[in-house]
Amino acid sequence: MTIDLGLTHIALPVLDVERSIEFYSTYARMQAIHRRVDTESGVAVVWLCDGTRPFAIVLIQTDSVHPTLSPFAHLGVGCESRESMDALCDRARHEGILLQGPQNSGPPVGYWAFLRDPDGHTLELSYGQEIGLTVEKTKSFQAERSQPPH
Repeated sequence: MTIDLGLTHIALPVLDVERSIEFYSTYARMQAIHRRVDTESGVAVVWLCDGTRPFAIVLIQTDSVHPTLSPFAHLGVGCESRESMDALCDRARHEGILLQGPQNSGPPVGYWAFLRDPDGHTLELSYGQEIGLTVEKTKSFQAERSQPPH
């Protein structure tokens, strides 16, 4: 049996889980991997994942939401190209949920924009950020340092 280690999820209060599932499916390519209604509280809980890593957004339906991820606190999602990001930003602009962007801040930040989810939390779309590259470089460096000398 494998146990979870490290950062596994972030939990967000939402007013309507179905509306939030639709938003994160559209703008972050996430899908529901777990659904339940808590037996004690009767609250709907959904886990969303994009399948690229063992990390989930946990949506917890509540009667009221005070957005905690706004304006600069945010979830960040890497896009496959500038063109795909621009298309999502155009859609978000049309839907009235584009908060800022897109902007090119150069390395290591890259091309990015902020969107507002249905409950007022902020989602960043980006292309060319170097977070994944930095993590991989760090892992490779740590692996090299842990090897016994020849």
